[in-house]
Amino acid sequence: MVPDVSTGSDSRGLIAYLFGPGRRDEHTNPHIVAAWDMAGAPDPGRDPAATYSQLARRLDHHVDLRTRELGGKKPPQHVWHCPVRTAPGDRYLSDAEWAEVARRVVHATGIAPDGDERACRWIAVRHAEDHIHIMATTVRADGRVPRTHRGGQRAQAECRKIEKEMGLRQLKKGDATAPKTPAGAERAKAERQGRAVTTRAWLREQAHTAAAASRNEEDYFSILTDLGITVHTRIGPETGDVIGYSLSAPGDTAAGVPVKFGGSKLSPDLSIHRLRERFTTQPAAPLTAPPAHPWRQAERSLRTAHAVLTDPNGDAHQAQGEIAAFGDFLHTAALHAPRPLRAEMQAAASAFNRANRSMIRADHQVGHALRKAGQELLYGTNSAGDFVIAVLAATVHLALAAARWHEQRDHQQQAASARQTHARLCSTYEAQAAPVLSELIRRAPPAETVTRYEGILRATLPAQVDRILADPAWPALTAALRRAEAVSHSPASVLTAAAEGRELDTAEHPAQVLIWRLDNASSRRLAAARASSTMATGPSTSTVMPADSKTPPSRRRGR
Repeated sequence: MVPDVSTGSDSRGLIAYLFGPGRRDEHTNPHIVAAWDMAGAPDPGRDPAATYSQLARRLDHHVDLRTRELGGKKPPQHVWHCPVRTAPGDRYLSDAEWAEVARRVVHATGIAPDGDERACRWIAVRHAEDHIHIMATTVRADGRVPRTHRGGQRAQAECRKIEKEMGLRQLKKGDATAPKTPAGAERAKAERQGRAVTTRAWLREQAHTAAAASRNEEDYFSILTDLGITVHTRIGPETGDVIGYSLSAPGDTAAGVPVKFGGSKLSPDLSIHRLRERFTTQPAAPLTAPPAHPWRQAERSLRTAHAVLTDPNGDAHQAQGEIAAFGDFLHTAALHAPRPLRAEMQAAASAFNRANRSMIRADHQVGHALRKAGQELLYGTNSAGDFVIAVLAATVHLALAAARWHEQRDHQQQAASARQTHARLCSTYEAQAAPVLSELIRRAPPAETVTRYEGILRATLPAQVDRILADPAWPALTAALRRAEAVSHSPASVLTAAAEGRELDTAEHPAQVLIWRLDNASSRRLAAARASSTMATGPSTSTVMPADSKTPPSRRRGR
Protein backbone atom coordinates (compact mmCIF):
# COMPACT_ATOMS: atom_id res chain seq x y z
CA MET A 1 0.00 0.00 0.00
CA VAL A 2 1.62 3.20 -1.21
CA PRO A 3 0.71 6.71 0.07
CA ASP A 4 2.07 9.80 -1.68
CA VAL A 5 1.68 13.11 0.17
CA SER A 6 1.83 16.42 -1.72
CA THR A 7 0.44 19.94 -1.37
CA GLY A 8 -1.09 22.53 -3.68
CA SER A 9 -3.32 25.57 -3.73
CA ASP A 10 -6.26 24.78 -6.06
CA SER A 11 -9.12 23.06 -4.23
CA ARG A 12 -11.64 23.17 -7.05
CA GLY A 13 -9.14 21.98 -9.66
CA LEU A 14 -8.27 18.91 -7.61
CA ILE A 15 -11.93 18.14 -6.92
CA ALA A 16 -12.76 18.44 -10.62
CA TYR A 17 -10.01 15.91 -11.36
CA LEU A 18 -11.09 13.48 -8.64
CA PHE A 19 -14.71 13.38 -9.80
CA GLY A 20 -13.96 13.81 -13.50
CA PRO A 21 -13.32 11.18 -16.17
CA GLY A 22 -9.54 11.22 -15.68
CA ARG A 23 -6.91 12.15 -18.21
CA ARG A 24 -7.57 9.00 -20.25
CA ASP A 25 -11.13 8.19 -19.15
CA GLU A 26 -9.72 5.84 -16.53
CA HIS A 27 -11.92 7.05 -13.66
CA THR A 28 -15.00 4.92 -13.01
CA ASN A 29 -17.79 5.50 -10.50
CA PRO A 30 -16.14 8.36 -8.55
CA HIS A 31 -17.63 8.83 -5.06
CA ILE A 32 -16.74 9.78 -1.51
CA VAL A 33 -16.02 6.82 0.81
CA ALA A 34 -15.14 8.88 3.90
CA ALA A 35 -15.10 12.52 4.97
CA TRP A 36 -14.78 14.85 7.95
CA ASP A 37 -18.58 14.80 8.11
CA MET A 38 -20.35 12.37 5.80
CA ALA A 39 -23.67 14.16 6.31
CA GLY A 40 -22.21 17.56 5.53
CA ALA A 41 -19.95 16.73 2.59
CA PRO A 42 -21.63 17.15 -0.82
CA ASP A 43 -20.80 14.19 -3.07
CA PRO A 44 -20.81 15.12 -6.78
CA GLY A 45 -20.47 11.45 -7.58
CA ARG A 46 -23.65 10.41 -5.76
CA ASP A 47 -25.79 13.55 -5.52
CA PRO A 48 -26.80 15.04 -8.90
CA ALA A 49 -27.59 18.34 -7.18
CA ALA A 50 -24.09 18.64 -5.72
CA THR A 51 -21.47 20.49 -7.71
CA TYR A 52 -17.71 20.78 -7.57
CA SER A 53 -18.05 24.36 -6.34
CA GLN A 54 -20.37 23.37 -3.48
CA LEU A 55 -17.92 20.76 -2.23
CA ALA A 56 -14.98 23.13 -2.65
CA ARG A 57 -16.76 25.80 -0.62
CA ARG A 58 -17.50 23.36 2.20
CA LEU A 59 -13.89 22.21 2.31
CA ASP A 60 -12.51 25.74 2.07
CA HIS A 61 -14.84 27.19 4.72
CA HIS A 62 -12.15 27.40 7.39
CA VAL A 63 -9.56 28.51 4.86
CA ASP A 64 -11.84 31.44 4.04
CA LEU A 65 -12.15 32.25 7.75
CA ARG A 66 -8.40 32.10 8.17
CA THR A 67 -7.95 34.29 5.08
CA ARG A 68 -10.14 36.97 6.61
CA GLU A 69 -8.16 36.75 9.86
CA LEU A 70 -4.95 37.24 7.90
CA GLY A 71 -6.30 40.32 6.17
CA GLY A 72 -6.98 38.71 2.81
CA LYS A 73 -3.81 36.56 2.56
CA LYS A 74 -4.67 32.95 1.86
CA PRO A 75 -2.22 30.47 3.41
CA PRO A 76 0.19 29.08 0.77
CA GLN A 77 -0.13 25.44 -0.34
CA HIS A 78 -3.25 24.96 1.75
CA VAL A 79 -4.50 21.92 -0.20
CA TRP A 80 -3.18 18.58 1.14
CA HIS A 81 -3.40 15.57 -1.18
CA CYS A 82 -2.54 11.92 -0.52
CA PRO A 83 -3.39 9.13 -2.98
CA VAL A 84 -3.22 5.67 -1.36
CA ARG A 85 -2.85 2.69 -3.68
CA THR A 86 -2.73 -1.04 -3.01
CA ALA A 87 0.13 -3.05 -4.47
CA PRO A 88 -0.31 -4.92 -7.78
CA GLY A 89 -1.88 -8.31 -7.10
CA ASP A 90 -3.61 -7.24 -3.89
CA ARG A 91 -7.30 -7.91 -3.46
CA TYR A 92 -9.69 -5.01 -4.01
CA LEU A 93 -10.83 -3.36 -0.80
CA SER A 94 -14.47 -2.50 -0.10
CA ASP A 95 -15.65 1.08 0.38
CA ALA A 96 -15.86 0.45 4.13
CA GLU A 97 -12.25 -0.79 4.19
CA TRP A 98 -11.04 2.20 2.20
CA ALA A 99 -12.91 4.48 4.61
CA GLU A 100 -11.00 2.89 7.49
CA VAL A 101 -7.72 3.36 5.61
CA ALA A 102 -8.51 7.05 5.02
CA ARG A 103 -9.42 7.72 8.66
CA ARG A 104 -6.21 6.07 9.86
CA VAL A 105 -4.04 8.01 7.41
CA VAL A 106 -5.49 11.45 8.29
CA HIS A 107 -5.09 10.56 11.97
CA ALA A 108 -1.47 9.40 11.56
CA THR A 109 -0.45 12.44 9.52
CA GLY A 110 -2.03 15.02 11.86
CA ILE A 111 -4.67 16.20 9.40
CA ALA A 112 -7.56 14.94 11.51
CA PRO A 113 -6.61 13.21 14.78
CA ASP A 114 -9.32 10.95 16.19
CA GLY A 115 -11.74 12.85 18.43
CA ASP A 116 -10.47 16.30 17.41
CA GLU A 117 -13.61 18.28 16.56
CA ARG A 118 -11.57 21.24 15.32
CA ALA A 119 -9.50 19.20 12.88
CA CYS A 120 -9.11 19.98 9.18
CA ARG A 121 -11.88 19.16 6.75
CA TRP A 122 -11.08 16.27 4.43
CA ILE A 123 -12.61 13.82 1.97
CA ALA A 124 -11.54 10.45 0.54
CA VAL A 125 -12.60 9.84 -3.07
CA ARG A 126 -12.59 6.49 -4.80
CA HIS A 127 -12.67 6.44 -8.58
CA ALA A 128 -10.84 3.15 -9.24
CA GLU A 129 -10.70 -0.33 -7.76
CA ASP A 130 -7.17 -0.12 -6.40
CA HIS A 131 -6.83 3.34 -4.83
CA ILE A 132 -8.36 6.37 -3.17
CA HIS A 133 -7.41 10.04 -3.03
CA ILE A 134 -7.49 11.83 0.32
CA MET A 135 -7.85 15.61 0.04
CA ALA A 136 -7.85 18.13 2.89
CA THR A 137 -7.56 21.86 3.46
CA THR A 138 -4.83 22.52 5.99
CA VAL A 139 -6.54 25.06 8.21
CA ARG A 140 -8.27 23.89 11.37
CA ALA A 141 -11.56 25.20 12.76
CA ASP A 142 -9.61 27.12 15.40
CA GLY A 143 -7.58 28.86 12.67
CA ARG A 144 -4.37 26.98 13.34
CA VAL A 145 -2.34 25.01 10.80
CA PRO A 146 -2.10 21.27 11.62
CA ARG A 147 1.18 19.64 12.55
CA THR A 148 1.95 17.63 9.42
CA HIS A 149 5.74 17.53 9.65
CA ARG A 150 7.08 14.31 8.08
CA GLY A 151 3.53 13.42 7.10
CA GLY A 152 4.70 11.25 4.24
CA GLN A 153 6.82 9.06 6.52
CA ARG A 154 4.02 8.79 9.06
CA ALA A 155 1.60 7.79 6.31
CA GLN A 156 4.06 5.13 5.14
CA ALA A 157 4.41 3.74 8.67
CA GLU A 158 0.63 3.55 9.13
CA CYS A 159 0.22 1.81 5.76
CA ARG A 160 2.71 -0.86 6.83
CA LYS A 161 0.43 -1.59 9.83
CA ILE A 162 -2.71 -1.58 7.65
CA GLU A 163 -1.16 -4.04 5.19
CA LYS A 164 -0.48 -6.50 7.97
CA GLU A 165 -3.91 -6.16 9.56
CA MET A 166 -5.84 -6.39 6.27
CA GLY A 167 -3.79 -9.24 4.85
CA LEU A 168 -2.31 -7.21 1.99
CA ARG A 169 1.10 -7.48 0.41
CA GLN A 170 3.60 -6.01 2.86
CA LEU A 171 5.83 -3.52 1.11
CA LYS A 172 9.28 -2.48 2.28
CA LYS A 173 9.43 0.56 4.50
CA GLY A 174 11.30 3.54 3.12
CA ASP A 175 13.83 5.90 4.67
CA ALA A 176 13.51 9.01 2.49
CA THR A 177 16.52 8.05 0.33
CA ALA A 178 14.51 6.64 -2.59
CA PRO A 179 14.30 8.63 -5.85
CA LYS A 180 11.08 10.41 -6.70
CA THR A 181 8.53 8.20 -8.42
CA PRO A 182 7.44 9.43 -11.88
CA ALA A 183 4.06 11.18 -11.75
CA GLY A 184 1.04 9.80 -13.58
CA ALA A 185 1.33 12.51 -16.21
CA GLU A 186 4.94 11.46 -16.88
CA ARG A 187 3.93 7.83 -17.33
CA ALA A 188 1.06 8.81 -19.61
CA LYS A 189 3.44 10.92 -21.72
CA ALA A 190 5.83 7.99 -22.08
CA GLU A 191 2.95 5.75 -23.20
CA ARG A 192 1.80 8.30 -25.79
CA GLN A 193 5.33 8.52 -27.17
CA GLY A 194 5.73 4.74 -27.24
CA ARG A 195 8.57 4.67 -24.72
CA ALA A 196 9.03 1.92 -22.13
CA VAL A 197 10.35 4.29 -19.44
CA THR A 198 9.63 7.87 -18.46
CA THR A 199 12.02 10.71 -19.24
CA ARG A 200 12.82 11.00 -15.52
CA ALA A 201 13.80 7.33 -15.28
CA TRP A 202 15.88 7.50 -18.47
CA LEU A 203 17.75 10.59 -17.34
CA ARG A 204 18.37 9.04 -13.91
CA GLU A 205 19.96 5.95 -15.46
CA GLN A 206 22.15 7.99 -17.82
CA ALA A 207 23.23 10.28 -14.97
CA HIS A 208 24.16 7.36 -12.71
CA THR A 209 26.25 5.81 -15.49
CA ALA A 210 27.93 9.13 -16.28
CA ALA A 211 28.72 9.75 -12.61
CA ALA A 212 30.24 6.28 -12.26
CA ALA A 213 32.58 6.93 -15.20
CA SER A 214 33.55 10.46 -14.10
CA ARG A 215 36.35 11.73 -11.92
CA ASN A 216 35.13 15.32 -11.56
CA GLU A 217 32.26 17.66 -12.44
CA GLU A 218 33.76 18.54 -15.80
CA ASP A 219 33.86 14.87 -16.82
CA TYR A 220 30.30 14.35 -15.58
CA PHE A 221 28.76 17.24 -17.49
CA SER A 222 30.86 16.45 -20.57
CA ILE A 223 29.71 12.81 -20.72
CA LEU A 224 26.08 13.84 -20.32
CA THR A 225 26.46 16.37 -23.15
CA ASP A 226 28.02 13.69 -25.37
CA LEU A 227 24.91 11.57 -24.73
CA GLY A 228 22.76 14.37 -26.17
CA ILE A 229 21.48 15.49 -22.78
CA THR A 230 21.32 19.23 -22.16
CA VAL A 231 22.91 20.35 -18.90
CA HIS A 232 21.45 23.49 -17.32
CA THR A 233 23.66 24.86 -14.54
CA ARG A 234 22.71 27.35 -11.83
CA ILE A 235 25.42 29.89 -11.09
CA GLY A 236 25.82 31.54 -7.71
CA PRO A 237 25.33 35.34 -8.06
CA GLU A 238 28.23 36.17 -5.74
CA THR A 239 30.80 33.43 -6.35
CA GLY A 240 30.08 32.61 -9.98
CA ASP A 241 30.36 28.92 -9.11
CA VAL A 242 27.91 26.18 -10.08
CA ILE A 243 25.46 25.76 -7.20
CA GLY A 244 23.09 23.33 -8.88
CA TYR A 245 22.11 21.78 -12.17
CA SER A 246 19.24 20.21 -14.06
CA LEU A 247 19.04 17.96 -17.10
CA SER A 248 16.70 17.78 -20.07
CA ALA A 249 16.40 14.91 -22.54
CA PRO A 250 16.78 15.51 -26.27
CA GLY A 251 13.47 16.51 -27.83
CA ASP A 252 11.59 16.55 -24.50
CA THR A 253 9.79 19.89 -24.43
CA ALA A 254 6.53 21.43 -23.20
CA ALA A 255 5.24 24.42 -25.17
CA GLY A 256 8.64 24.59 -26.84
CA VAL A 257 10.53 24.81 -23.53
CA PRO A 258 12.83 21.97 -22.40
CA VAL A 259 11.46 19.91 -19.51
CA LYS A 260 14.13 20.09 -16.82
CA PHE A 261 14.80 17.67 -13.98
CA GLY A 262 17.07 18.77 -11.14
CA GLY A 263 19.83 16.37 -10.16
CA SER A 264 18.44 15.84 -6.64
CA LYS A 265 14.97 15.28 -8.12
CA LEU A 266 16.32 12.45 -10.22
CA SER A 267 17.99 10.79 -7.22
CA PRO A 268 19.33 12.04 -3.88
CA ASP A 269 22.87 10.94 -4.71
CA LEU A 270 22.83 12.97 -7.95
CA SER A 271 22.60 16.36 -6.26
CA ILE A 272 25.58 18.61 -6.92
CA HIS A 273 26.65 18.39 -3.27
CA ARG A 274 26.55 14.57 -3.14
CA LEU A 275 28.43 14.32 -6.43
CA ARG A 276 31.12 16.63 -5.12
CA GLU A 277 31.50 14.49 -2.01
CA ARG A 278 32.18 11.54 -4.28
CA PHE A 279 34.49 13.36 -6.70
CA THR A 280 36.66 14.98 -4.03
CA THR A 281 37.82 11.51 -2.92
CA GLN A 282 39.41 10.95 -6.33
CA PRO A 283 42.77 12.31 -7.50
CA ALA A 284 42.42 15.35 -9.73
CA ALA A 285 44.98 14.08 -12.27
CA PRO A 286 43.64 12.24 -15.34
CA LEU A 287 43.99 8.50 -15.59
CA THR A 288 47.36 7.41 -16.91
CA ALA A 289 48.97 4.07 -17.64
CA PRO A 290 46.03 1.77 -16.93
CA PRO A 291 46.96 -1.61 -15.51
CA ALA A 292 47.70 -4.36 -18.01
CA HIS A 293 45.01 -6.54 -16.47
CA PRO A 294 42.17 -4.27 -15.25
CA TRP A 295 39.78 -7.17 -14.68
CA ARG A 296 42.27 -8.68 -12.23
CA GLN A 297 42.52 -5.37 -10.39
CA ALA A 298 38.72 -5.26 -10.30
CA GLU A 299 38.51 -8.73 -8.78
CA ARG A 300 40.98 -7.79 -6.06
CA SER A 301 39.08 -4.60 -5.24
CA LEU A 302 35.79 -6.50 -5.05
CA ARG A 303 37.32 -8.94 -2.58
CA THR A 304 38.59 -6.05 -0.45
CA ALA A 305 35.13 -4.50 -0.42
CA HIS A 306 33.65 -7.86 0.57
CA ALA A 307 35.99 -8.01 3.56
CA VAL A 308 34.81 -4.56 4.70
CA LEU A 309 31.12 -5.53 4.45
CA THR A 310 31.53 -8.82 6.27
CA ASP A 311 33.66 -7.45 9.11
CA PRO A 312 31.44 -7.72 12.24
CA ASN A 313 33.35 -4.87 13.86
CA GLY A 314 33.59 -2.75 10.74
CA ASP A 315 32.70 0.92 10.42
CA ALA A 316 29.20 1.48 8.98
CA HIS A 317 30.25 4.60 7.04
CA GLN A 318 33.10 2.71 5.39
CA ALA A 319 30.79 -0.17 4.50
CA GLN A 320 28.28 2.24 2.98
CA GLY A 321 31.15 3.79 1.03
CA GLU A 322 32.05 0.40 -0.46
CA ILE A 323 28.41 -0.24 -1.33
CA ALA A 324 28.16 3.12 -3.10
CA ALA A 325 31.39 2.35 -4.98
CA PHE A 326 30.01 -1.07 -5.93
CA GLY A 327 27.02 0.64 -7.51
CA ASP A 328 29.39 2.72 -9.64
CA PHE A 329 31.49 -0.35 -10.44
CA LEU A 330 28.47 -2.21 -11.82
CA HIS A 331 27.68 0.66 -14.19
CA THR A 332 31.22 0.90 -15.54
CA ALA A 333 31.68 -2.87 -15.72
CA ALA A 334 28.48 -3.13 -17.76
CA LEU A 335 29.91 -0.69 -20.31
CA HIS A 336 33.05 -2.77 -20.87
CA ALA A 337 31.77 -6.28 -20.25
CA PRO A 338 31.80 -8.76 -23.15
CA ARG A 339 28.89 -7.93 -25.42
CA PRO A 340 26.68 -10.94 -24.47
CA LEU A 341 26.82 -9.82 -20.82
CA ARG A 342 26.11 -6.13 -21.20
CA ALA A 343 22.32 -6.07 -21.11
CA GLU A 344 22.11 -8.23 -18.00
CA MET A 345 24.94 -6.33 -16.30
CA GLN A 346 23.19 -3.03 -17.03
CA ALA A 347 19.99 -4.44 -15.54
CA ALA A 348 21.91 -5.50 -12.43
CA ALA A 349 23.44 -2.02 -12.14
CA SER A 350 20.00 -0.41 -12.43
CA ALA A 351 18.59 -2.76 -9.82
CA PHE A 352 21.38 -1.84 -7.41
CA ASN A 353 20.71 1.91 -7.69
CA ARG A 354 18.32 1.68 -4.73
CA ALA A 355 20.78 -0.32 -2.63
CA ASN A 356 23.76 2.02 -2.94
CA ARG A 357 22.52 4.65 -0.48
CA SER A 358 20.86 4.76 2.91
CA MET A 359 20.54 7.14 5.84
CA ILE A 360 24.14 6.18 6.75
CA ARG A 361 26.49 8.70 5.14
CA ALA A 362 29.02 6.97 2.89
CA ASP A 363 32.75 7.33 3.40
CA HIS A 364 33.64 7.66 -0.28
CA GLN A 365 37.35 7.65 0.40
CA VAL A 366 37.28 4.00 1.45
CA GLY A 367 35.47 3.06 -1.78
CA HIS A 368 37.94 4.86 -4.02
CA ALA A 369 39.89 1.73 -4.97
CA LEU A 370 36.79 -0.13 -6.15
CA ARG A 371 35.45 2.90 -8.02
CA LYS A 372 38.83 3.42 -9.68
CA ALA A 373 39.00 -0.26 -10.64
CA GLY A 374 35.68 0.13 -12.42
CA GLN A 375 36.84 3.23 -14.25
CA GLU A 376 40.04 1.49 -15.32
CA LEU A 377 37.91 -1.08 -17.15
CA LEU A 378 36.78 1.69 -19.51
CA TYR A 379 40.33 2.41 -20.58
CA GLY A 380 42.05 -0.94 -20.18
CA THR A 381 43.56 -3.05 -22.94
CA ASN A 382 42.81 -6.52 -21.68
CA SER A 383 39.51 -8.41 -21.86
CA ALA A 384 40.96 -11.09 -19.55
CA GLY A 385 39.14 -14.04 -21.09
CA ASP A 386 37.94 -16.37 -18.34
CA PHE A 387 38.90 -13.83 -15.70
CA VAL A 388 35.64 -11.97 -16.40
CA ILE A 389 33.99 -15.00 -14.81
CA ALA A 390 36.10 -14.51 -11.68
CA VAL A 391 34.90 -10.89 -11.53
CA LEU A 392 31.29 -12.01 -11.96
CA ALA A 393 31.74 -14.47 -9.12
CA ALA A 394 33.13 -11.69 -6.94
CA THR A 395 30.18 -9.40 -7.77
CA VAL A 396 27.78 -12.19 -6.83
CA HIS A 397 29.38 -12.51 -3.40
CA LEU A 398 29.55 -8.76 -2.87
CA ALA A 399 25.90 -8.21 -3.84
CA LEU A 400 24.89 -10.89 -1.34
CA ALA A 401 27.08 -9.30 1.34
CA ALA A 402 25.45 -5.92 0.64
CA ALA A 403 21.99 -7.46 0.98
CA ARG A 404 22.87 -9.03 4.32
CA TRP A 405 24.48 -5.82 5.55
CA HIS A 406 21.31 -3.85 4.76
CA GLU A 407 19.10 -6.54 6.30
CA GLN A 408 21.03 -6.39 9.56
CA ARG A 409 20.19 -2.67 9.74
CA ASP A 410 16.56 -3.04 8.68
CA HIS A 411 17.14 -1.20 5.39
CA GLN A 412 14.31 -3.09 3.74
CA GLN A 413 14.15 -1.40 0.35
CA GLN A 414 17.93 -1.45 -0.04
CA ALA A 415 18.12 -5.10 0.97
CA ALA A 416 15.42 -6.03 -1.54
CA SER A 417 17.28 -4.13 -4.27
CA ALA A 418 20.56 -5.88 -3.43
CA ARG A 419 18.81 -9.25 -3.46
CA GLN A 420 17.39 -8.50 -6.90
CA THR A 421 20.87 -7.53 -8.10
CA HIS A 422 22.30 -10.72 -6.62
CA ALA A 423 19.75 -12.83 -8.52
CA ARG A 424 20.60 -11.14 -11.82
CA LEU A 425 24.34 -11.50 -11.29
CA CYS A 426 23.90 -15.15 -10.33
CA SER A 427 22.10 -15.92 -13.58
CA THR A 428 24.75 -14.04 -15.57
CA TYR A 429 27.59 -15.82 -13.79
CA GLU A 430 26.03 -19.25 -14.23
CA ALA A 431 25.45 -18.67 -17.94
CA GLN A 432 29.12 -17.73 -18.41
CA ALA A 433 30.62 -20.32 -16.07
CA ALA A 434 28.58 -23.36 -17.14
CA PRO A 435 30.33 -24.06 -20.49
CA VAL A 436 33.78 -23.49 -18.98
CA LEU A 437 33.08 -25.82 -16.08
CA SER A 438 31.60 -28.44 -18.41
CA GLU A 439 34.73 -28.40 -20.52
CA LEU A 440 36.94 -28.72 -17.43
CA ILE A 441 34.88 -31.65 -16.16
CA ARG A 442 35.21 -33.30 -19.55
CA ARG A 443 38.99 -33.04 -19.15
CA ALA A 444 39.07 -34.34 -15.57
CA PRO A 445 42.24 -36.38 -14.90
CA PRO A 446 42.34 -40.14 -14.18
CA ALA A 447 41.10 -41.47 -10.84
CA GLU A 448 44.59 -41.96 -9.40
CA THR A 449 45.43 -38.30 -10.13
CA VAL A 450 42.15 -37.17 -8.55
CA THR A 451 42.99 -39.21 -5.44
CA ARG A 452 46.41 -37.57 -5.27
CA TYR A 453 44.86 -34.10 -5.58
CA GLU A 454 42.39 -34.96 -2.84
CA GLY A 455 45.28 -35.80 -0.54
CA ILE A 456 46.98 -32.50 -1.37
CA LEU A 457 43.71 -30.68 -0.73
CA ARG A 458 43.29 -32.32 2.69
CA ALA A 459 46.80 -31.33 3.67
CA THR A 460 46.53 -27.79 2.28
CA LEU A 461 42.96 -26.73 3.19
CA PRO A 462 41.79 -29.09 5.96
CA ALA A 463 39.07 -26.71 7.22
CA GLN A 464 37.38 -26.50 3.81
CA VAL A 465 38.08 -29.92 2.32
CA ASP A 466 34.63 -31.43 2.94
CA ARG A 467 32.79 -28.50 1.37
CA ILE A 468 35.13 -28.44 -1.63
CA LEU A 469 34.78 -32.18 -2.26
CA ALA A 470 31.00 -31.88 -2.01
CA ASP A 471 30.92 -29.08 -4.58
CA PRO A 472 29.77 -30.37 -8.01
CA ALA A 473 32.66 -28.38 -9.48
CA TRP A 474 35.30 -30.55 -7.73
CA PRO A 475 36.03 -32.57 -10.92
CA ALA A 476 36.53 -29.28 -12.77
CA LEU A 477 38.92 -28.14 -10.04
CA THR A 478 41.01 -31.28 -10.53
CA ALA A 479 41.30 -30.46 -14.24
CA ALA A 480 42.41 -26.93 -13.36
CA LEU A 481 44.99 -28.33 -10.94
CA ARG A 482 46.37 -30.62 -13.62
CA ARG A 483 46.57 -27.69 -16.02
CA ALA A 484 48.54 -25.71 -13.42
CA GLU A 485 50.81 -28.66 -12.75
CA ALA A 486 51.47 -29.02 -16.47
CA VAL A 487 53.18 -25.61 -16.47
CA SER A 488 55.36 -26.52 -13.48
CA HIS A 489 53.19 -25.12 -10.69
CA SER A 490 52.88 -27.05 -7.45
CA PRO A 491 49.21 -27.99 -6.77
CA ALA A 492 49.70 -27.26 -3.07
CA SER A 493 51.15 -23.79 -3.68
CA VAL A 494 48.50 -22.70 -6.16
CA LEU A 495 45.72 -23.99 -3.89
CA THR A 496 47.20 -22.07 -0.98
CA ALA A 497 47.47 -18.89 -3.03
CA ALA A 498 43.92 -19.26 -4.37
CA ALA A 499 42.49 -19.83 -0.90
CA GLU A 500 44.28 -16.76 0.45
CA GLY A 501 42.74 -14.69 -2.31
CA ARG A 502 39.32 -14.87 -0.69
CA GLU A 503 37.95 -16.59 2.40
CA LEU A 504 35.81 -19.59 1.48
CA ASP A 505 33.44 -19.83 4.44
CA THR A 506 30.70 -17.75 2.80
CA ALA A 507 31.18 -19.12 -0.71
CA GLU A 508 28.26 -21.25 -1.86
CA HIS A 509 30.52 -23.06 -4.35
CA PRO A 510 34.07 -22.98 -2.93
CA ALA A 511 35.50 -25.21 -5.66
CA GLN A 512 34.37 -22.71 -8.31
CA VAL A 513 36.00 -19.86 -6.40
CA LEU A 514 39.26 -21.78 -6.34
CA ILE A 515 39.07 -22.58 -10.06
CA TRP A 516 38.89 -18.95 -11.16
CA ARG A 517 41.47 -17.82 -8.64
CA LEU A 518 43.78 -20.75 -9.41
CA ASP A 519 43.61 -20.33 -13.19
CA ASN A 520 44.41 -16.66 -13.07
CA ALA A 521 47.09 -16.97 -10.42
CA SER A 522 48.74 -19.45 -12.79
CA SER A 523 48.38 -17.13 -15.75
CA ARG A 524 49.97 -14.26 -13.81
CA ARG A 525 52.93 -16.43 -12.84
CA LEU A 526 53.30 -17.63 -16.40
CA ALA A 527 53.26 -14.04 -17.64
CA ALA A 528 55.89 -13.10 -15.06
CA ALA A 529 58.05 -16.04 -16.13
CA ARG A 530 57.77 -15.02 -19.78
CA ALA A 531 58.70 -11.45 -18.86
CA SER A 532 61.78 -12.66 -16.97
CA SER A 533 62.77 -14.83 -19.91
CA THR A 534 62.45 -11.90 -22.30
CA MET A 535 64.62 -9.71 -20.08
CA ALA A 536 67.27 -12.42 -19.94
CA THR A 537 67.42 -13.10 -23.68
CA GLY A 538 66.92 -9.54 -24.90
CA PRO A 539 64.01 -7.86 -26.66
CA SER A 540 62.16 -9.73 -29.35
CA THR A 541 61.74 -8.37 -32.82
CA SER A 542 57.97 -8.73 -32.56
CA THR A 543 55.47 -8.22 -29.80
CA VAL A 544 52.84 -10.88 -29.20
CA MET A 545 49.84 -9.80 -27.19
CA PRO A 546 48.48 -12.25 -24.59
CA ALA A 547 45.76 -14.54 -25.83
CA ASP A 548 43.16 -12.77 -23.74
CA SER A 549 44.07 -9.29 -24.98
CA LYS A 550 42.48 -7.11 -27.57
CA THR A 551 43.34 -3.85 -29.22
CA PRO A 552 42.47 -1.07 -26.79
CA PRO A 553 39.37 0.88 -27.76
CA SER A 554 39.67 4.54 -28.60
CA ARG A 555 38.26 6.21 -25.51
CA ARG A 556 38.58 9.69 -24.13
CA ARG A 557 40.34 9.75 -20.78
CA GLY A 558 38.84 13.04 -19.63
CA ARG A 559 39.15 16.61 -20.78
